[in-house]
Amino acid sequence: MNKIKVLCVDDSALIRSIMSKIVNEQPDMEMVATAPDPLIARDLIKRHSPDVLTLDVEMPRMDGLDFLERLMRLRPMPVIMVSSLTQKGSEITLNALELGAIDFVTKPQMGLQDGMLKYSELIADKIRVAARVRNFQRYSETSAPARLPASPLIGSEKIIAIGSSTGGTEALRQVLTAMPLNCPGIMITQHMPAGFTRSFAERLNKLCRITVKEAENGDRILPGHAYLAPGGIHLGLTRSGANYHAQLQDLPPVNRHCPSVDLLFHSVAKYAGKNAVGAILTGMGYDGAQGMQAMHQAGARTLAQSERTCVVYGMPREAVALGCVDEIVDIDQMCQHILSNVVGQARRI
Repeated sequence: MNKIKVLCVDDSALIRSIMSKIVNEQPDMEMVATAPDPLIARDLIKRHSPDVLTLDVEMPRMDGLDFLERLMRLRPMPVIMVSSLTQKGSEITLNALELGAIDFVTKPQMGLQDGMLKYSELIADKIRVAARVRNFQRYSETSAPARLPASPLIGSEKIIAIGSSTGGTEALRQVLTAMPLNCPGIMITQHMPAGFTRSFAERLNKLCRITVKEAENGDRILPGHAYLAPGGIHLGLTRSGANYHAQLQDLPPVNRHCPSVDLLFHSVAKYAGKNAVGAILTGMGYDGAQGMQAMHQAGARTLAQSERTCVVYGMPREAVALGCVDEIVDIDQMCQHILSNVVGQARRI
């Protein structure tokens, strides 16, 4: 079996060393070269034809974003961004995902052996997934869904739950920017570390007609609003009388993720039942499949993103395999299908 060829671009010699060690310890991959800046990286890419590039977001001589934009235009390839845990770092990373980067990781925290072991596993998993990806278009090159007109007035008992992971930031953008102002309340779990979800919610809020915010404990789930799980905290649904509320829980990871899609979906199945519509979007792994099964069994309508429009057809595939998906939908049609199912539920009830 041919090993996955990785090239690391980072101005930190320490990070280049750590990344090389992590990659070369994996039996199925090798670090073919490292570069301290994008100008040197250009020649190394031509020489080694790597399968995956890891790219620092902030570097001298040429900005990581400028390099990524040129790379995706001239020689598209799977790129994983390596970001600092700062406001600026999170904003640059979100720009990189728009430009076509597959995924991102934060820079490692030194000195914690257990933490470095988990970090190594995370890096290796993301590289393996990225090496299999062939759908890494820039968002601006994909067909943007039309903004949908307001639907017939739907009661506030309706709720939409969405789960996503790798590739999910741009998939969510396509779904949410099409939502009308009177859509049911939306709860979202996107696998993303702490420090990035607030920037992501703020970015979506500027692009969408609906209000998008990072969820806070006790938030009332209102029509025309979307609530994004904070990084590192589980988001669930609870109910008080006739009102739905967001519940944040500081619990261990579920399916290796915090926040977890499964936890959100299970809570929606419990408290919303047949009044809910669930959608599982692009992402690696199996988080969300069992929760979607619970929603389906509780009478909710369930949708999965189609394989041909997923960056990674992992999470949707697992849900489909459980037989709990009512519809498989291209991402540019997902908003319309979600709303059609909400309206269909209201008519049936």
